[in-house]
Amino acid sequence: MKEYIEERAVEIANYIIEHNATVRQTAKQFGISKSTVHKDVTERLLSINPTLASQTRIVLDVNKSERHIRGGMATREKYLRNHHG
Repeated sequence: MKEYIEERAVEIANYIIEHNATVRQTAKQFGISKSTVHKDVTERLLSINPTLASQTRIVLDVNKSERHIRGGMATREKYLRNHHG
């Protein structure tokens, strides 16, 4: 594997952990696709740094489980902005 890809996978994982970031936020930050973020931290990182991979997985799983809450809050805020008299 190319060295820069390994470095990116580690950087992405550290970013996710430090910022409690979602895949979407991370993809935007690094200017890459969500699928690349996902592949980096779930597949590539496992062979580079399994401990970091599992720590990242925990953050992503929590974020995924809370996704419906964030979506609901965004919808509520949008509704309040657009329908506030």
